[in-house]
Order: sequence, then structure tokens, then C-alpha cells
Amino acid sequence: MKFGVASMTAPLKEVALRRPGNSLIKADPKAWNYSKHFNPSEIENEYESFVLALQNFGVNIHWILGDDLGNADAVFAYDASLMTPRGVILMSLGKEKRWGEEGLHKSFYSSNGITIIGQVEAPGTAEAGDTLWLDETTAVIGKGFRTNDLGAEQIKSILNAIGIECYIFDLPFYQGKSACLHLMSLISMVDTKTALVYETLLPVGLWKLLNEKNINIISAPENEFYESDTLSTNVLALAPGECLMLDNLPETKKVLRNADIKVTTFQAPALCIGCEGGPTCLTRPLFRDADA
Repeated sequence: MKFGVASMTAPLKEVALRRPGNSLIKADPKAWNYSKHFNPSEIENEYESFVLALQNFGVNIHWILGDDLGNADAVFAYDASLMTPRGVILMSLGKEKRWGEEGLHKSFYSSNGITIIGQVEAPGTAEAGDTLWLDETTAVIGKGFRTNDLGAEQIKSILNAIGIECYIFDLPFYQGKSACLHLMSLISMVDTKTALVYETLLPVGLWKLLNEKNINIISAPENEFYESDTLSTNVLALAPGECLMLDNLPETKKVLRNADIKVTTFQAPALCIGCEGGPTCLTRPLFRDADA
């Protein structure tokens, strides 16, 4: 299996996914901070439509197996590990109910012969949803309720050792500790030099960095950002300028298409909006082919 990622937009060739299990279907929405849109009877069908969209694009899918030990959020495969050009960094998740989830990822990588180059150690906490590749030598880390100072600095140290420059920015308080606000709740790269951004909550330092890097900003419509509980900005790039996003967000789709971004949609209100995780969150990219 090929592996290596240093981009949010290079053609996605290999991805790891984790199917929704009984722990999610039977989850207590109050305990997991799921919204009124959470509907267990719809989740498996919605997930299959997501998988089909990836397969239609030609993405090779690999499955993360093993007992999730009651972790309903394990379906959001992005967070427990971060792929780099040299191999994987295992995270230490900041949401208490997700503690230990990185063990599922460790077993997956070990069984597939994929190099593990480091791990975030307690009391550091970090979730890969708080990371973003701006280009092949530049990564951004968001520091908030899920990723603390120690976790951010550990990721930075590991990435610096393989030649990646890192910038760390504080995330806003927004809806508080119980809600899921990752760095990637505020920004998605949709082309090599283009990002969909909810500017109102974006750290000023990151806004300046985007401008320094000559990255074009598409401003995400405010009403759909709130209506979707931040999921309108969670857009998965399948290739430069080609994206997969949630359906029923017409204004967001319009601003992307006006910027010449090709958009494919799928419906998943029960899974994605209900459980606080979009199409990017559902994936763990293993290989993006920068030479394609």
C-alpha cells in the first residue's frame, strides 16, 4: 500500500475508513453531544452513499477493524492519526469518550506495514482535525479544547524533524468545551491555492498566513455555517478543484462553483450534522498523489 500525505488537495488515492458500529447506532445523543438531527435508522444508508461517492472517484478504500470499546465517534477516522510524507503520527484525543481510539489506528498501520513516526503522549492531547496542510512543507495546527499546548508542540516537533514548517494558532471559544470545533471546522482547502473559509471565527494570524501564501479565500456563507453546525465548511477535496460536500447547502455550493470548483454532494444529515462530523472527518487519507 502506498502512503504519504502533504496536501489537502492532491488526488486522493488511498484512504482508511471505519464503518459506523453498534456503539454509534445505539449511542446516547446527550452523552455524545449529538444534535436533534441524529437518527440511527438513517446512518448506515447515509454512510454507504458516502462510500459510493469515494468509489465513484476511484479512491481505494481500506477498513479500520477492531472493537471500538463503545466509542461511537470512531467512525470519524480523521482524528486519531495524521499521515505525513514519511509515515503516521498517532494522536492522543482530547474528547474523553474517545480516549484510546488511536489504538485502532495503530493496529491498522502495523498490520499494513505503514511506518509510525511518532505519537502524541499524555498529558498532551491532539486531534488531527486540528491540523491542516497548506503546502508540502507547511502545516498549521489549531490549539483549542481538543488539542492542547503540549499536544500541538509535540506534533510540531515531529513534523519539524522531517522538514515541515509548522504554525500554531489559538482557536475561538465559540460554543464551548462540549461542542466540536476543530481547525478544519473553519477552513477547507478546495484547490492548491484556494480555501473555503468561515472568516468570522478564523484566527487573525492564520488569515494573514493565507494571504502571505497567496491562497485565495472563498468566504463561506454565514447562514449555512450556523444552520449546519459548522459542517458547511467541512469539504473533502478529492483532487485539486474537485470536492465532495454535504447536500442541502445551496449557497455554499454556489460560491464554490462560482470559483470554478467542481462539487459532488451526498446526503448525510443524520450522520454528519447529527454527529458533528463532515466528509473530511469520515476519512483518514493514506496517500495523496502529488505527481498525478
